Amino acid sequence: MKQGLRWRLGVAMVVAMLAGCSFGPRLPDATAPSAATPPPDLGPLTGSLTHPKSRWVPVAWTELPGFVEDPLHEGWIALLSNCARPNAVFKPLCGDVRRLSIGSPDEQRQWMIDRLQPYRIESLAGQSDGQLTSYYEPVFEASRRPTAAFSVPLYQPPASIGARRPWFTRQEIDTVPEAQAALRGREIAWLADPIDMMMLHIQGSGRLRITEADGSQRTVRVAFAGTNDQPYKSIQSWLVGQGATRVTKWPDDTKAWAAQNPQRVPQLLWSNPRYVFFREEALTDVDAGPRGAQGVPLTAGRSIAVDRDSIPYGTPVWLASNGQTLQLAKLVVAQDTGSAILGAVRADYFAGTGIDAGRLAAKVNQPLRLWALWPKAAATP
Repeated sequence: MKQGLRWRLGVAMVVAMLAGCSFGPRLPDATAPSAATPPPDLGPLTGSLTHPKSRWVPVAWTELPGFVEDPLHEGWIALLSNCARPNAVFKPLCGDVRRLSIGSPDEQRQWMIDRLQPYRIESLAGQSDGQLTSYYEPVFEASRRPTAAFSVPLYQPPASIGARRPWFTRQEIDTVPEAQAALRGREIAWLADPIDMMMLHIQGSGRLRITEADGSQRTVRVAFAGTNDQPYKSIQSWLVGQGATRVTKWPDDTKAWAAQNPQRVPQLLWSNPRYVFFREEALTDVDAGPRGAQGVPLTAGRSIAVDRDSIPYGTPVWLASNGQTLQLAKLVVAQDTGSAILGAVRADYFAGTGIDAGRLAAKVNQPLRLWALWPKAAATP
């Protein structure tokens, strides 16, 4: 989410609840012929499209790994969501997208071939290989009131944040009376663990199973509402610099270190000056993801965060990534961004909601190739 969901770590987190969602087939050898009949190439290729950080090179549909195997009905959910706030070029196609939501995968695939042109996304220097990470929506227990067990606050943006840019650092928020006064009364809820708080700040969104003041319980969403405009720094990198021997499994290793070094937890947190503020939202659809920077709900396994100077929001993208954690060849949609998601061939894969998603996402850091699927009638994005 990315000013949208969270600025994210280069390490991120993903969802085993996605095990029920297809991650797509293992990538075939790019030099091997496809077992399925390849889609036809329709019409001449147009010229390359250039963006501030990327170059789009027109290619044949046969270049896209796994195009004939992807269960497109899953990706169509993200396309439908996209049509709630489409970019100007994709908007004329939304009628077809809605009509084909009940179409067969073959009908959907043929429509893509007829109406879209694939472009291989490269850096301006011609590099087509990039990096895939992943993120998710965490779920935590919380209290509407501070207690001995729940003492770590989540804040709405302070009223004074617009008058001071950048705002106070994370350490100053904890120690400077002026910053503390500005946040007094802005608490949304309290968490039990400061590392969980940091996870929410990294992901930029989450769900709280919250105990209200009257003792009742309900689940709400806290969504990204802004930052203090301070630079983001990895607390894991800080731990490595402190001589920690094991910080590969996030957040378990970090929590273990905190439990062994309770007096140094503030120093750990303060190593990241950036602070995130939230707004509370009613959870009207438990199956829908949080809203990304495009302003539409993210779809688990089918939404990605990108650098918008490389790929505009709302662009359908073919994603191919063959790593130890995931083997992906599938349709996704660029619907979010993040301060750490920078570069031409760079994506953060939204895995879904919950602890299993987080465990999977934390493992994803692997090679990536991307193809933008742009309407044929459009000359420039």
